[in-house]
Amino acid sequence: MIERIIDKRTHDLGGGFEVGRVLPFHARRTVGPYIFFDHMGPADLAPGFPREMDVRPHPHIGISTVTYLYDGALTHRDSLGVTQDIRPGEVNWMVTGSGITHSERFDHAREHGAHMHGIQAWVALPTEHEEADPAFYHHEGSADLPTWEEKGLRGRLIAGSAEGMQSAVRVHSPQFYMHWDMVAGASRPLPAEYQERAVYVAAGNAEVAGQVLRTGQMAVIEPGQDVPVTAKDAATIMVLGGDPIGERFMLWNFVSSAKDRIEQAREDWIQGRMKLPDADDEEFTPFPEDRTYA
Repeated sequence: MIERIIDKRTHDLGGGFEVGRVLPFHARRTVGPYIFFDHMGPADLAPGFPREMDVRPHPHIGISTVTYLYDGALTHRDSLGVTQDIRPGEVNWMVTGSGITHSERFDHAREHGAHMHGIQAWVALPTEHEEADPAFYHHEGSADLPTWEEKGLRGRLIAGSAEGMQSAVRVHSPQFYMHWDMVAGASRPLPAEYQERAVYVAAGNAEVAGQVLRTGQMAVIEPGQDVPVTAKDAATIMVLGGDPIGERFMLWNFVSSAKDRIEQAREDWIQGRMKLPDADDEEFTPFPEDRTYA
Protein backbone atom coordinates (compact mmCIF):
# COMPACT_ATOMS: atom_id res chain seq x y z
CA MET A 1 0.00 0.00 0.00
CA ILE A 2 2.98 2.33 0.49
CA GLU A 3 4.63 3.59 -2.70
CA ARG A 4 7.59 5.17 -0.89
CA ILE A 5 8.67 6.78 2.36
CA ILE A 6 10.25 10.25 2.31
CA ASP A 7 12.40 11.56 5.17
CA LYS A 8 12.46 15.29 5.84
CA ARG A 9 15.78 17.02 5.02
CA THR A 10 16.55 19.63 7.67
CA HIS A 11 18.35 22.96 7.61
CA ASP A 12 18.78 25.51 10.40
CA LEU A 13 17.29 28.99 9.95
CA GLY A 14 19.41 30.17 12.89
CA GLY A 15 19.19 29.93 16.63
CA GLY A 16 18.38 26.23 16.46
CA PHE A 17 15.11 26.75 14.54
CA GLU A 18 15.08 23.91 12.01
CA VAL A 19 12.92 23.48 8.94
CA GLY A 20 12.51 20.06 7.35
CA ARG A 21 11.84 19.85 3.60
CA VAL A 22 9.68 16.87 2.56
CA LEU A 23 8.31 17.89 -0.86
CA PRO A 24 9.47 18.23 -3.55
CA PHE A 25 11.49 15.01 -3.43
CA HIS A 26 13.57 13.91 -6.41
CA ALA A 27 11.60 10.69 -6.85
CA ARG A 28 8.21 12.16 -5.87
CA ARG A 29 7.76 15.83 -6.62
CA THR A 30 4.06 16.19 -5.82
CA VAL A 31 1.20 14.49 -3.99
CA GLY A 32 -1.96 15.61 -5.74
CA PRO A 33 -1.49 19.37 -6.15
CA TYR A 34 0.80 19.60 -3.08
CA ILE A 35 4.19 20.51 -4.51
CA PHE A 36 5.96 21.81 -1.40
CA PHE A 37 5.80 20.66 2.21
CA ASP A 38 8.02 22.07 4.97
CA HIS A 39 7.93 21.10 8.64
CA MET A 40 8.88 24.08 10.86
CA GLY A 41 10.33 23.29 14.29
CA PRO A 42 9.47 22.41 16.94
CA ALA A 43 11.72 24.93 18.68
CA ASP A 44 11.65 27.06 21.80
CA LEU A 45 12.51 30.65 20.95
CA ALA A 46 13.58 33.01 23.72
CA PRO A 47 12.48 36.67 23.62
CA GLY A 48 14.77 38.99 21.69
CA PHE A 49 16.11 36.52 19.13
CA PRO A 50 17.55 38.14 15.96
CA ARG A 51 15.42 39.31 13.03
CA GLU A 52 17.61 37.24 10.71
CA MET A 53 15.31 34.31 11.50
CA ASP A 54 12.35 36.11 9.90
CA VAL A 55 11.27 35.33 6.36
CA ARG A 56 11.87 38.66 4.62
CA PRO A 57 9.68 39.86 1.71
CA HIS A 58 9.92 37.51 -1.25
CA PRO A 59 7.81 36.72 -4.35
CA HIS A 60 5.64 33.84 -5.57
CA ILE A 61 3.72 32.87 -8.70
CA GLY A 62 1.56 29.90 -9.70
CA ILE A 63 0.59 28.45 -6.31
CA SER A 64 -1.45 28.85 -3.18
CA THR A 65 0.60 28.92 0.02
CA VAL A 66 -0.89 27.50 3.20
CA THR A 67 0.51 28.18 6.67
CA TYR A 68 -0.73 26.06 9.58
CA LEU A 69 0.61 26.16 13.14
CA TYR A 70 0.45 23.74 16.06
CA ASP A 71 2.17 26.21 18.42
CA GLY A 72 3.40 29.80 18.31
CA ALA A 73 2.44 32.71 16.07
CA LEU A 74 3.51 34.35 12.82
CA THR A 75 2.71 37.72 11.26
CA HIS A 76 1.98 37.75 7.52
CA ARG A 77 2.30 40.95 5.44
CA ASP A 78 1.77 41.06 1.68
CA SER A 79 1.70 43.34 -1.36
CA LEU A 80 -2.12 43.37 -1.33
CA GLY A 81 -1.91 45.38 1.90
CA VAL A 82 -2.85 42.50 4.22
CA THR A 83 -1.33 42.17 7.69
CA GLN A 84 -2.54 39.06 9.48
CA ASP A 85 -1.36 37.15 12.53
CA ILE A 86 -1.83 33.39 12.48
CA ARG A 87 -2.16 31.23 15.57
CA PRO A 88 -2.54 27.48 16.17
CA GLY A 89 -5.43 25.82 14.37
CA GLU A 90 -5.95 28.73 11.96
CA VAL A 91 -5.14 28.88 8.26
CA ASN A 92 -3.43 31.56 6.19
CA TRP A 93 -4.17 30.74 2.54
CA MET A 94 -2.55 32.97 -0.09
CA VAL A 95 -3.34 32.61 -3.78
CA THR A 96 -0.23 33.90 -5.53
CA GLY A 97 -1.48 33.49 -9.11
CA SER A 98 0.13 36.05 -11.42
CA GLY A 99 2.39 37.32 -8.64
CA ILE A 100 2.49 38.50 -5.04
CA THR A 101 5.14 39.29 -2.43
CA HIS A 102 4.91 38.65 1.29
CA SER A 103 6.88 38.28 4.50
CA GLU A 104 6.43 36.11 7.57
CA ARG A 105 7.77 37.63 10.77
CA PHE A 106 8.14 36.27 14.30
CA ASP A 107 6.87 39.50 15.88
CA HIS A 108 4.99 37.92 18.79
CA ALA A 109 7.65 35.30 19.49
CA ARG A 110 10.44 37.90 19.45
CA GLU A 111 8.62 39.98 22.05
CA HIS A 112 7.30 37.23 24.31
CA GLY A 113 9.17 34.06 23.39
CA ALA A 114 7.35 31.06 21.92
CA HIS A 115 7.30 27.37 21.23
CA MET A 116 7.17 27.38 17.40
CA HIS A 117 5.86 24.40 15.45
CA GLY A 118 3.95 24.20 12.16
CA ILE A 119 3.70 23.30 8.49
CA GLN A 120 4.17 25.44 5.39
CA ALA A 121 2.76 23.89 2.20
CA TRP A 122 2.35 25.03 -1.39
CA VAL A 123 -0.51 23.93 -3.63
CA ALA A 124 0.11 24.15 -7.38
CA LEU A 125 -2.65 25.94 -9.27
CA PRO A 126 -4.24 24.27 -12.31
CA THR A 127 -2.97 25.61 -15.62
CA GLU A 128 -6.12 27.65 -16.21
CA HIS A 129 -5.70 29.38 -12.84
CA GLU A 130 -1.92 29.91 -12.78
CA GLU A 131 -2.37 33.59 -13.68
CA ALA A 132 -5.32 34.20 -11.37
CA ASP A 133 -5.50 37.47 -9.48
CA PRO A 134 -3.60 37.15 -6.20
CA ALA A 135 -5.69 36.95 -3.04
CA PHE A 136 -5.32 36.27 0.67
CA TYR A 137 -7.71 34.47 3.03
CA HIS A 138 -7.56 33.85 6.77
CA HIS A 139 -9.71 31.10 8.28
CA GLU A 140 -10.37 30.05 11.86
CA GLY A 141 -12.97 28.12 13.79
CA SER A 142 -15.04 25.04 13.03
CA ALA A 143 -17.45 27.00 10.83
CA ASP A 144 -14.65 27.37 8.26
CA LEU A 145 -12.49 24.37 9.15
CA PRO A 146 -14.64 21.37 10.08
CA THR A 147 -13.48 19.61 13.24
CA TRP A 148 -14.61 16.32 14.71
CA GLU A 149 -13.82 13.87 17.46
CA GLU A 150 -13.91 10.11 17.43
CA LYS A 151 -12.40 7.45 19.67
CA GLY A 152 -8.85 8.56 20.45
CA LEU A 153 -8.72 11.19 17.71
CA ARG A 154 -9.45 14.87 17.14
CA GLY A 155 -9.44 15.94 13.50
CA ARG A 156 -9.60 19.11 11.45
CA LEU A 157 -10.16 19.50 7.71
CA ILE A 158 -7.84 22.31 6.68
CA ALA A 159 -8.62 22.49 2.96
CA GLY A 160 -10.63 20.75 0.26
CA SER A 161 -13.21 18.05 0.87
CA ALA A 162 -13.08 14.61 2.44
CA GLU A 163 -15.44 12.10 4.00
CA GLY A 164 -18.47 14.29 3.37
CA MET A 165 -16.88 17.41 4.89
CA GLN A 166 -16.01 20.64 3.08
CA SER A 167 -13.54 23.31 4.18
CA ALA A 168 -14.38 26.96 3.52
CA VAL A 169 -10.88 27.52 2.09
CA ARG A 170 -11.18 28.36 -1.62
CA VAL A 171 -9.25 25.72 -3.54
CA HIS A 172 -8.82 25.47 -7.31
CA SER A 173 -8.61 21.70 -7.80
CA PRO A 174 -9.87 18.51 -6.09
CA GLN A 175 -7.83 17.95 -2.91
CA PHE A 176 -7.84 17.36 0.84
CA TYR A 177 -5.59 18.38 3.74
CA MET A 178 -6.30 17.20 7.29
CA HIS A 179 -4.77 17.34 10.77
CA TRP A 180 -5.28 14.41 13.13
CA ASP A 181 -4.24 14.40 16.81
CA MET A 182 -4.23 10.77 17.95
CA VAL A 183 -3.75 9.18 21.36
CA ALA A 184 -1.58 6.08 21.68
CA GLY A 185 -3.36 3.09 20.16
CA ALA A 186 -5.96 5.10 18.26
CA SER A 187 -6.60 3.88 14.73
CA ARG A 188 -8.61 4.97 11.70
CA PRO A 189 -8.47 4.43 7.93
CA LEU A 190 -7.39 6.95 5.33
CA PRO A 191 -10.08 6.39 2.68
CA ALA A 192 -9.24 5.76 -0.97
CA GLU A 193 -11.14 8.90 -1.94
CA TYR A 194 -8.41 10.46 -4.09
CA GLN A 195 -5.88 9.07 -6.52
CA GLU A 196 -2.86 10.53 -4.72
CA ARG A 197 -2.51 10.53 -0.92
CA ALA A 198 0.19 10.85 1.72
CA VAL A 199 0.50 10.53 5.50
CA TYR A 200 3.03 12.70 7.35
CA VAL A 201 4.03 12.21 10.99
CA ALA A 202 4.64 15.64 12.53
CA ALA A 203 5.06 14.30 16.09
CA GLY A 204 5.21 10.86 17.65
CA ASN A 205 5.20 7.58 15.75
CA ALA A 206 2.51 5.88 13.71
CA GLU A 207 1.96 2.62 11.88
CA VAL A 208 0.75 3.12 8.31
CA ALA A 209 -0.29 0.05 6.33
CA GLY A 210 1.75 -2.09 8.72
CA GLN A 211 4.92 -0.01 8.55
CA VAL A 212 6.06 2.22 11.42
CA LEU A 213 6.79 5.87 10.57
CA ARG A 214 8.68 8.11 12.95
CA THR A 215 8.48 11.88 13.31
CA GLY A 216 9.54 13.59 10.08
CA GLN A 217 8.56 10.81 7.68
CA MET A 218 5.95 10.89 4.92
CA ALA A 219 4.39 7.77 3.42
CA VAL A 220 3.11 8.20 -0.13
CA ILE A 221 0.18 5.83 -0.53
CA GLU A 222 -0.66 3.73 -3.58
CA PRO A 223 -4.14 4.40 -5.02
CA GLY A 224 -7.19 2.25 -4.71
CA GLN A 225 -7.42 1.03 -1.10
CA ASP A 226 -8.29 2.37 2.33
CA VAL A 227 -5.13 2.48 4.45
CA PRO A 228 -5.06 1.93 8.23
CA VAL A 229 -3.22 4.52 10.35
CA THR A 230 -2.51 3.65 13.99
CA ALA A 231 -0.75 5.86 16.55
CA LYS A 232 2.05 4.00 18.33
CA ASP A 233 2.16 6.79 20.91
CA ALA A 234 0.55 10.24 21.06
CA ALA A 235 0.92 11.42 17.47
CA THR A 236 0.23 14.44 15.27
CA ILE A 237 -0.60 13.30 11.75
CA MET A 238 -1.15 15.26 8.53
CA VAL A 239 -2.93 13.58 5.64
CA LEU A 240 -3.07 15.23 2.23
CA GLY A 241 -3.47 14.67 -1.47
CA GLY A 242 -5.84 15.07 -4.38
CA ASP A 243 -6.01 14.74 -8.13
CA PRO A 244 -2.70 14.93 -10.05
CA ILE A 245 -1.88 18.45 -11.21
CA GLY A 246 0.45 17.71 -14.15
CA GLU A 247 4.06 18.69 -14.71
CA ARG A 248 5.29 21.75 -12.84
CA PHE A 249 8.65 23.51 -12.81
CA MET A 250 10.00 25.16 -9.68
CA LEU A 251 12.75 27.75 -9.40
CA TRP A 252 13.23 29.22 -5.93
CA ASN A 253 9.73 30.53 -4.97
CA PHE A 254 8.32 30.42 -8.51
CA VAL A 255 6.14 27.54 -9.75
CA SER A 256 4.69 27.22 -13.24
CA SER A 257 3.84 24.78 -16.01
CA ALA A 258 6.11 26.85 -18.31
CA LYS A 259 9.77 27.62 -17.74
CA ASP A 260 9.61 30.86 -19.73
CA ARG A 261 7.00 32.18 -17.27
CA ILE A 262 9.37 31.41 -14.40
CA GLU A 263 12.23 33.16 -16.17
CA GLN A 264 10.02 36.22 -16.62
CA ALA A 265 9.18 36.22 -12.90
CA ARG A 266 12.84 35.81 -12.00
CA GLU A 267 13.77 38.83 -14.11
CA ASP A 268 10.88 40.86 -12.69
CA TRP A 269 12.13 40.22 -9.17
CA ILE A 270 15.76 40.95 -9.94
CA GLN A 271 14.83 44.20 -11.70
CA GLY A 272 12.58 45.34 -8.84
CA ARG A 273 9.34 45.20 -10.81
CA MET A 274 7.37 43.30 -8.14
CA LYS A 275 5.77 45.46 -5.46
CA LEU A 276 6.88 44.87 -1.87
CA PRO A 277 4.39 44.77 1.03
CA ASP A 278 3.41 48.31 2.04
CA ALA A 279 3.88 47.42 5.72
CA ASP A 280 7.23 45.68 5.15
CA ASP A 281 9.12 47.32 2.28
CA GLU A 282 12.48 48.24 3.81
CA GLU A 283 14.24 44.97 2.94
CA PHE A 284 13.74 41.96 0.68
CA THR A 285 15.16 38.54 -0.10
CA PRO A 286 17.57 38.67 -3.09
CA PHE A 287 17.26 36.04 -5.78
CA PRO A 288 19.84 33.36 -4.87
CA GLU A 289 22.50 33.27 -7.56
CA ASP A 290 23.23 29.57 -7.17
CA ARG A 291 19.60 28.45 -7.30
CA THR A 292 18.65 25.87 -9.96
CA TYR A 293 15.35 24.26 -10.92
CA ALA A 294 14.05 21.83 -8.30
